[in-house]
Amino acid sequence: MNAFTLVFVALLVFALAYRFYGLFIARKVLGLDPSRPTPAVVLEDGHDYHVTNKYVLFGHHFAAIAAAGPLIGPVLAAQFGYLPGALWIIIGAVVAGGVHDMVVLFASVRHKGQSLSSIATSEINTRAGTVASFAILFILILTLAGLSIAVVNAMFQSPWGTWTVFCTIPIALIMGVYMELLRPGDVKGASVIGVALLFLCIISGPYVAASPTLSSWLTLSKPQLALFIPAYGFIASALPVWLLLCPRDYLSTYLKIGTISLLAIGIAVVQPELKMVAISQYIHGGGPIIPGTVYPFLFITIACGALSGFHAIIGTGTTPKMIGNERDVLFVGYGAMLVEGFVAILALIAACVLVPGDYFAINSAGPVFDKLGLSVVNLPALSQAVGEQLQGRPGGAVSLAVGMAYIFGSIPFFKGLMAYWYHFAIMFEAVFILTAVDTGTRVGRYLLQEMIGKVIPKFNEKKWAPGIISTSFLFTFAWGYFVYTGNISTIWPLFGMSNQLLATCALIVGTAMILRMGKGKYAWVTAVPGLFMVPVVMSAGYLNIVDNFLPKSLYLLVVLSIVLMVLMAEVFIEAFRKWYQLYKGPSPTVEELSKVF
Repeated sequence: MNAFTLVFVALLVFALAYRFYGLFIARKVLGLDPSRPTPAVVLEDGHDYHVTNKYVLFGHHFAAIAAAGPLIGPVLAAQFGYLPGALWIIIGAVVAGGVHDMVVLFASVRHKGQSLSSIATSEINTRAGTVASFAILFILILTLAGLSIAVVNAMFQSPWGTWTVFCTIPIALIMGVYMELLRPGDVKGASVIGVALLFLCIISGPYVAASPTLSSWLTLSKPQLALFIPAYGFIASALPVWLLLCPRDYLSTYLKIGTISLLAIGIAVVQPELKMVAISQYIHGGGPIIPGTVYPFLFITIACGALSGFHAIIGTGTTPKMIGNERDVLFVGYGAMLVEGFVAILALIAACVLVPGDYFAINSAGPVFDKLGLSVVNLPALSQAVGEQLQGRPGGAVSLAVGMAYIFGSIPFFKGLMAYWYHFAIMFEAVFILTAVDTGTRVGRYLLQEMIGKVIPKFNEKKWAPGIISTSFLFTFAWGYFVYTGNISTIWPLFGMSNQLLATCALIVGTAMILRMGKGKYAWVTAVPGLFMVPVVMSAGYLNIVDNFLPKSLYLLVVLSIVLMVLMAEVFIEAFRKWYQLYKGPSPTVEELSKVF
């Protein structure tokens, strides 16, 4: 199959979905009201609640949700062939992921920017909200650990990538000060400054890597990166949102969308053939990358590319506190998810343009690959072209970078630049993922403050510095521990299962909200994908325990998996009871609807 055909189909479906299905949900199901003041307007505090330009906010939201899932997940899922992943990404992003993101963002906007657990308390009951609080906290810790490990693997011994990633921090600070203090609201001016400085950092990367002194400083080991990333997360969580977090995510979006657009253009120009078969022999299990079957592991491996619970954390965390007009929920929520789905399609293509033997050689350990009976074809030449050993580097990041470099290097004007494009892709992956880590850490701090605030009310004061600093440290330390002690093969499967478990929870809670709004005839938009995912995540959790964690004696991960599944099962049961009450009971009164809405 020609790669460009897949790109065209994805773009067409996503454009039609936004125009018709997204607009249907915005108008008929949610009833977005542009005249209604949002939490960013009513609760403006200059620290967390802050009205933000919708394009800047789209950049922040997209940068925050688009982490490792749409990049690494589709690459790993290519083991099953290109067709299963492509179908789930295109269909899932439209009817599951986009709906999930828009509904949870709307719910949080209507609930004063509160977290998913607080929304569960309001929409279901206190028991469900309390249980959800602990489950979400555990899931967020595991999610950030999984994302951070992917960053460690991407930036490990890569001075060029490390240099560019580091540069985005002072550039973001400059942009934040410019937009907030020097020229308030001047987004265009800040964009010009930020993009110009980022361009200088990118083109200076090879020269930095070639400098013995600078290269030695920036060539970090995995333990060093495992300490740096949590430290950055702590700083981004504690500082005001306008100073570092939002401008850095907005800046990163230029790099992300620019690179993805260039990759799409490269596919249109080169029109490479997909070397991977449509459906591989591994759909029934036994593969060298994902040992399980296409069901349920396809749906938890691709994660953010089609549906992601991490998006619920962002959609009920930073974004609803910055949205200035309710009508922008469609643009920010549904629109950003469709863009992420397109990113996932391009990542899948980048993996599938590689010869299967080369793909499996990169993503399998040496002894495992030797048993497959496959031979490498272009890998020795590719290794020589990029200047690094590529075989036996599992995790998805390297094979994605090789696929992107292969496409870029095949464009007539870019021939002979494989090494440049490979290192650029590694840097791009790290920036892509790290923007979700900083936002996720901030949301974790919000959630921890909410939980502790029920016992110590002082923590509910959003500007109380000791509360901000202490909760930021505690939360960062928790996920940083797993980054320092874990690896991609142990953390990623648990991240995938827990991530989709949270997405299922958000869809089910969203259904309860739609029923309470008196829109029962439209409740299927969230109920159908939510009910579909329940057996997926529960079976994936069980198989993770018996086939992955127990054989490796990973008892902590076994306990975490069981605890998360039990907690979420309790939330589901409480939610289903609420569904029944709302469906069978009398229509909600005006007073009931006005409690929050």
